[in-house]
Amino acid sequence: MKQTNVRQFFQQFPNDEACLAHLFNVRFGQGHECPKCKREAKWYRLQSEQAFSCQWCGHHIHPMVGSIFEKSRTPLQLWFYAIFLFTTSKHGVSAKELQRQLGVTYKTAWRMAKLIREHMAEVDGDAPLGGSGEVVEVDETFVGGKTTGRDWRERKTVVMGMMERDGDVMLKVVPDQTRGSLMPQIVNNVADGTEIHTDELSAYNKAIPVDRYTHKRVNHSQDEYVGPNGETTNSIENFFGHLKRSLKGTHNNVSPKYLEAYVKEFEYRFNRRTTPDVMLGELLSRFPDLGA
Repeated sequence: MKQTNVRQFFQQFPNDEACLAHLFNVRFGQGHECPKCKREAKWYRLQSEQAFSCQWCGHHIHPMVGSIFEKSRTPLQLWFYAIFLFTTSKHGVSAKELQRQLGVTYKTAWRMAKLIREHMAEVDGDAPLGGSGEVVEVDETFVGGKTTGRDWRERKTVVMGMMERDGDVMLKVVPDQTRGSLMPQIVNNVADGTEIHTDELSAYNKAIPVDRYTHKRVNHSQDEYVGPNGETTNSIENFFGHLKRSLKGTHNNVSPKYLEAYVKEFEYRFNRRTTPDVMLGELLSRFPDLGA
């Protein structure tokens, strides 16, 4: 199915009331058991606050509690539209763009973007990659502005990528390219029995547990990009190229402090590249805390 377009979005969410009703329906719904009187109830919309009341005991439930919208004074429809923008842009959305599109202050737009990225990461999760018979490509890249001098590596941030062949990607911001930084990420996030492809970085030599994985290397220093047995890191390198072009074109510069949230945003969209139509509904219905 195709992604929701702007016209369809505003037909579905024409105002704040429609957005609040959507949150109530996906998180609770009519017939939801009242946490106070323990009876299945019909819930009535309260006009005095953004809440619904139990038909039996009058207990209130607040659909926005436990979501990224909680305690926000920004209209709910603007929140929903901001999430819509994040799902339809391949290159990300800057806070300045949200400020222009939504007509809010830059401070509000920046906070909204931060919470939306964190929500995307929560929904995407970190399910293990690979498994028996599967191939996972592992590589790292340096992200940051232009630098000069021999210490340029110290002024950039290392992003590690693990990509299952024809599958999902997982990105982690790591301190450096040492064995101590890279290997725990592989062991914790790649399933046993996986065939791992890396470049010739010495940190991987004799470090990937041979009793858990099959390790194959491609030697870029010898102009080798596909090994004799099909080993390659081309897919993760292509992804890194898109990531860095997008970060530079959309955000110009990203602080190392917040970089992981930005790369997780790109991870979320990539992992739904074949089903882009699910993103908006998923982000507007899945929340880590369904407290009443």
